[in-house]
Amino acid sequence: MGERAAAGGGKWVDVAPERLPRWLENFVTRHGAYREEGLTLIAADGASAEWQTPPGGEPAGTMAELIRVAQEPRRLGLLLARKGAVAVGIADGAELVVSKVDTHYVQGRTAAGGWSQQRFARRRDNQAKAAAADGAGIVGRLLLSEVRTLAALITGGDRSAVDAILSSPTLAPLGRLRSERFLDVPEPRHAVLVSAVAGARAVSVLVREP
Repeated sequence: MGERAAAGGGKWVDVAPERLPRWLENFVTRHGAYREEGLTLIAADGASAEWQTPPGGEPAGTMAELIRVAQEPRRLGLLLARKGAVAVGIADGAELVVSKVDTHYVQGRTAAGGWSQQRFARRRDNQAKAAAADGAGIVGRLLLSEVRTLAALITGGDRSAVDAILSSPTLAPLGRLRSERFLDVPEPRHAVLVSAVAGARAVSVLVREP
C-alpha cells in the first residue's frame, strides 16, 4: 500500500491486514532473521520495523497478537471532507456498507482588492459554515445512531474542514472515537470513500534501513 517519508528518517508503510504474514516473510528475505522487542522487529542486518496497532484494534504486545487483532473484522466510521465536499460511510471489515457523498459550493479565494475582497471573504466564510453544518447533519444521520457499534472514526481530506464538521456539540460521541490516523485523499467522491476503507484498515509500520 502507501509509503511516506518519516520525520527523523525511515519511511512509514501501510500494510493490508491480509498481507501481514507475507510482508514479514519479505522482510526476512531482505534483511535476515529478526528478533521481536514488543512490536518492534530488529533484523540481522540492523534494519528495524516498528508496528502500530490499527485504528480501533485492541492493544497488542507481540506480532502474533497484532496479526490477530488486525485481521479481526471491525466496524469503522469514515469522514472525508474538503472545502464543500463531504463523504461519510461505515466500513464493516473490508466492505463499505453505508455511504453518503454530498457537495456544497464554497467560493475560492480571490486576489487582494479592497472592499470587494472583504465581501467575497465574508461570503466564502458563510458558505464554509453552511457546508460544515450540512456535513455535520450527514455525519449525525449516518454515524451517530451507530456510534456504539463503531470501533473508531477515521477522518481524512482537509483537517480544518473535518474539524469544522466535528465541532458540532451533537457529534461529541463520535469525536471521542476519532483516530489519530488522518487519510490524505483528494476531493471526496464515492470512489474515494471506497478506496479509503483500505487506508482506514491498514497497519502502519515505521521501517528504518541499516
